[in-house]
Amino acid sequence: MSVADYEVDYSEVAGKKAECIDGCGMCCLCQPEVLPQERQFFRKNHPECLVRSRGPDQYFALALKKGRGSCVFLNECRRCQIYDHRTTYCKQFPYHLYVSDHVKVELDMSCRGLWTGKGVDALSEAKQMVAAADDRLKQAVKEASAVYREFYENARAAGVMADSSMLRMTVSEHLSDFTDLGFISKILSMAEVEAQVSISGAKRGEKYDLKDLNDAARETALESLSTDDPLSMPVYSAEDLSWNVFTVDKNKVEWMMVGDDGEFHHKGFADADEIEIKPLNDEGSKVLAEYLGILNGRDSFLGSVYYLIDANGYEDDLSNAYYGSLATAVLDIMWRAALLDRFFGTGFGARGIKEAIIFYDMDRLDAPAIGAFV
Repeated sequence: MSVADYEVDYSEVAGKKAECIDGCGMCCLCQPEVLPQERQFFRKNHPECLVRSRGPDQYFALALKKGRGSCVFLNECRRCQIYDHRTTYCKQFPYHLYVSDHVKVELDMSCRGLWTGKGVDALSEAKQMVAAADDRLKQAVKEASAVYREFYENARAAGVMADSSMLRMTVSEHLSDFTDLGFISKILSMAEVEAQVSISGAKRGEKYDLKDLNDAARETALESLSTDDPLSMPVYSAEDLSWNVFTVDKNKVEWMMVGDDGEFHHKGFADADEIEIKPLNDEGSKVLAEYLGILNGRDSFLGSVYYLIDANGYEDDLSNAYYGSLATAVLDIMWRAALLDRFFGTGFGARGIKEAIIFYDMDRLDAPAIGAFV
């Protein structure tokens, strides 16, 4: 199998630019896997910095400061001390190569360098990364294709399979509707009670219970924030390039800043019940709709929906799971916008939603899916 033997979708990176913002270091908070061919350098020159990752699927990775901060090779000026020998995964960020029965190049919108409109051509860089990862991609496509075939067979047998391309096309025609709270409320309601959701059953301006939506948004967002593992805490790289994490204990949200030395510094508290989503203004809706267009085109998002269907025993129709997942993502983003507004005063316009997406997208890409990132 060669590069030509599998399809590569570059649509998410086409027309985009990416730059590395000096002093950011956000990517250095992501503990990178060290591939077999890269281990010799670290074993010879920095053996103390090569560690086993946590979790059931262990792999060799670079150590983090105090086991929870940035990479040990990030200096006080937030520059890499081993830049010429950095790992493959360091080089790939903010590009993600998602493998299903083909390859999709996706962008991590938590990287601020993707929002400036400056830097190198993302498409050219992506093609170079795909070429460099060819051997790994060959094997991954083979393995992931088998998983996808099994899912399709199970979904068809259970009678819950739908045409994913039609679902995506329908969503693309209703992106702005998915930024309307009434529409979101109706979609979520239909996903719970109807055998097969049709978007035509929802419209903008539907009546909704704001308290119910707040409760749903809070539950969704807090689920991802509620962890005792520092490596699993969602990180928000703020406008001043500070690294921020939020933890939850008994409905109390604590805001902490991650220091360059790996220490966590307390900054404030907030009652989760007092953080409330609000309808978006036109500018905020536009930014959110553009991001939902990205999500709707991501194979990893679809793969995550497939994962949920499989985990739930093939009880939900694909249309219910897909539309429901997208609506849930909107609520998560809006609650995070409210959280950031509480601590940073970012609001619910274009600025507030952009910041919420920056806070959210890395977690979105980390969501379980039946495919794999390579």
